[in-house]
Amino acid sequence: MLTFCIVLFWILFALVFYTYVGYGILLGILVLLKRKFGKKKVQKQITEWPDVTLVICAYNEELVVDEKMANCRSLLYPEGKLHILWVTDGSNDHTNEKLAFYPEVKILFSPERKGKTAALNHAATVLATPYTLYTDANTMLNADAVYEMVNCFLQDEKVGCVAGEKRIAQKAEDNAAGGGEGIYWKYESTLKRWDSELYSTMGAAGELFGIRTELWQNMEEDTLLDDFILSMRLVERGYTIAYCKTAYAIEGGSANMQEEAKRKVRIAAGGLQSIWRLRSLLNPFPHPLLTFQYVSHRVLRWSITPFALFALIPLNVAIVLMNGGTLYIILWILQILFYAAAFAGYYLQSKQIKNKFLYVPYYFLFMNVNVLEGIAYLRKKRKGSGVWEKAKRA
Repeated sequence: MLTFCIVLFWILFALVFYTYVGYGILLGILVLLKRKFGKKKVQKQITEWPDVTLVICAYNEELVVDEKMANCRSLLYPEGKLHILWVTDGSNDHTNEKLAFYPEVKILFSPERKGKTAALNHAATVLATPYTLYTDANTMLNADAVYEMVNCFLQDEKVGCVAGEKRIAQKAEDNAAGGGEGIYWKYESTLKRWDSELYSTMGAAGELFGIRTELWQNMEEDTLLDDFILSMRLVERGYTIAYCKTAYAIEGGSANMQEEAKRKVRIAAGGLQSIWRLRSLLNPFPHPLLTFQYVSHRVLRWSITPFALFALIPLNVAIVLMNGGTLYIILWILQILFYAAAFAGYYLQSKQIKNKFLYVPYYFLFMNVNVLEGIAYLRKKRKGSGVWEKAKRA
């Protein structure tokens, strides 16, 4: 029994380490080798820029309409070639009235709130430009974002989707939600960039991404991660997702951990839903590199790794009780210290005391707990509905 527990402990430990650290190390090594021995791409000079539609889905966004439109007007692109489409999904505030003051905006209004996926499907019925970019109402883009993303498409016809970079606005008074999310996205952005260099980024984030309009396919309206499903179905069809770090969207962190939990639970539930709907990508025989990246970067995080993480403590205790040796006593103590640090981070943020060092273990455990809660969310979610409660931002 002791031997079984020891073997299982190290298998689970290796799985957790690989998912959160090991894959990043291995990916970095593979990218360095590709840079050294791979064929370098020659950049094309672009003289003619195509028409582009910027789609903004909104539900009751009256508070950010003016700021978002000021941001849209600051975007650099040839005059007359950037078209702005707002899709207002069941908005019952003054979003539409405010948008009416902007003559360059086309408004597509649906009186019934069906969710963002339904809004995206609705938008697809009126798109007429070769490229479509998607962004959220509460995120602000850098001035060159449209140029940079369209350039990625024009450089490589295999690119079916371009993922922009998501950045969290850092503030001195950041709480655990804002601070933890900011640190997480810095690491996640690095992995996305390396994924793209190796073969393809594993999914786009809804804050900023684009597709070749002709590749659009309607999604099921109960889709929880519309950005991920849409982009990965293009990869499933043989296209790649290019990561464009020079096009970025900035938004504030969640107002607090309760609001951040809404996001994380939905993302976790959507991840499990996505694993099933993208199950063909689990077959390594057609595209082994794609499956390797997909499983390593996405599937493990959303499925078995959180269970492995929380199984380490009871296994460690069992090994210690069976006199497994000094090593396992040390590992047990280290695990206790890690959980104590996470609890301290939780306590400090509840008292609004800033400590970014302790926010890291707290946010890490928080993410994994929400994967477990995401399972329950997915089971009770009303079938056919893609509506969800949006998190408040700082």
